[in-house]
Amino acid sequence: MLAPADLLARFGGIARGVQLQEYGCSRHVLADAVNHGRIRRVRPGVFALPTADPKVVAAAAHGGELTCADALRARGVWTLSGSNDRVHVWLGRAGRRHTHPGCECTAHHSPGMARVGCASAATALIHAYRCLPAEEFFAAYESAWNRRLLSASDRRRIAAELPAAAQWMLQLARSDAQSGLESLLRFRLHLLGIRLDCQVAIEGVGRVDFVVGSRLILEVDGRQNHHGAERRHNDLVRDAAASALGFETLRFDYALVVHQWNMVVPAILAAMGRIGD
Repeated sequence: MLAPADLLARFGGIARGVQLQEYGCSRHVLADAVNHGRIRRVRPGVFALPTADPKVVAAAAHGGELTCADALRARGVWTLSGSNDRVHVWLGRAGRRHTHPGCECTAHHSPGMARVGCASAATALIHAYRCLPAEEFFAAYESAWNRRLLSASDRRRIAAELPAAAQWMLQLARSDAQSGLESLLRFRLHLLGIRLDCQVAIEGVGRVDFVVGSRLILEVDGRQNHHGAERRHNDLVRDAAASALGFETLRFDYALVVHQWNMVVPAILAAMGRIGD
């Protein structure tokens, strides 16, 4: 028989007692593991490892699954906003809230049966739409799709549960967005009426993030990318090759897209004017 702590490790650090009992952990075995500090009882019928994510534990104590931006981050989805102390909990369609010390949780009700742990990417996105700015939701949606966390049925479910006002974003979204910054830039330029071709392969240059019109290349360098002399040199080689073919290249990093957007738009509009597209 696997020990309760070993089973919990396989289940992501938290599980219901009935699930553990299916693998031979009796109530006596669970109580003994709690008494010896190997696992903890979150609330009646729910157990966790001492090392389990505190927000996942708080969500379980509240009665459901961790959802919204924190659940997306836990699944590797790109999110712009950093984590805060607020715990967002999915309680299913009509799940019951459980009182617990220090509770400042935000409850989300939507169709489905909540368990414990992290909500699926689809469920978390449905709730993130309610809490995040539109552009951040859009970037997270594209990131989840790119990471293959959204099946076709998941996307249909999201479309069905979100209001009519959100449908244009789902239709604009693509599965090949390579970073959240690319998603932000495309979303913002779309609102300005600027059309982009995405992930364009140019012979002699390679694949570029965006092409505006016929000859303007836009490249977005993520916060964790494009560090180091070798990577910078490769970028310059690509830019030189693109220039030889008649393209102009504009590069924007994390700071420009996120914190200095007022410098990005004039640069793009001026380049479009020079090229004449």
